Amino acid sequence: MSVVIPALNEAPNLPPLMETIPVAALTKAGWETEVVVVDNDSSDGTGELALALGARVVHQPERGYGNAYQAGFAAASGDVIATGDADLTYPFDALPALLTALEEHEIEFMSTNRLLQENSAAMKWSHMVANHALSRVSRMLFRNGLRDSQSGMWIFRKYVWQGIDVRSPGMAFSQEIKNAATLAGFRTAEVPIEYRKRGGDVKLNALPDGMANLRQLFQHRYRRPHMASTALVFPTPLSSVEGFGTTA
Repeated sequence: MSVVIPALNEAPNLPPLMETIPVAALTKAGWETEVVVVDNDSSDGTGELALALGARVVHQPERGYGNAYQAGFAAASGDVIATGDADLTYPFDALPALLTALEEHEIEFMSTNRLLQENSAAMKWSHMVANHALSRVSRMLFRNGLRDSQSGMWIFRKYVWQGIDVRSPGMAFSQEIKNAATLAGFRTAEVPIEYRKRGGDVKLNALPDGMANLRQLFQHRYRRPHMASTALVFPTPLSSVEGFGTTA
């Protein structure tokens, strides 16, 4: 498994972040794990520190959330890819349980839902409202049932990435990868997670990023696909996953 983490000037967060990735527990569960940190042109030594902490480091000089993930996924060697931000908000320590659900229910793309009442203290009120609004529009356009279209933690089989068309260089990448998996017919699910307070400075520009994401939703829904083949797509949806929100 490859844990791919984009990072822009996140050096102070890296030591506690790496401690939350349960490599020993994953090994015990049968997963050989690599941590891939994508240094997105940082100026604070993020890449050098990540390397010293045991991560593989991929340098992506072209800034942008989507650009970072494009580079990270290209470098990932795992059959399964897990993602999350470097800002300490995502529960990497939950990976063993999430992977068990992925395997037991034969899920191909698993997204996560942060927008729970118990997580409200970890997210600004304005961001919570914007996330709900974008998620509602996403559900309307893509009929995927996702409650949190903007979540940055996903677990998926690598062949999914090879079978979808994702183009966003920036923050819209997060919603686009989910919606692309839906359009391609992969078996998908959404699971609730804990969401934690951010470490360091917030890099999200709420209004411009939100408006850009809204535009991208409509552009994505009505654009012509670029995929040459969908031979790896398995279109049969999960009928139900007890305890999890499922999409088809």
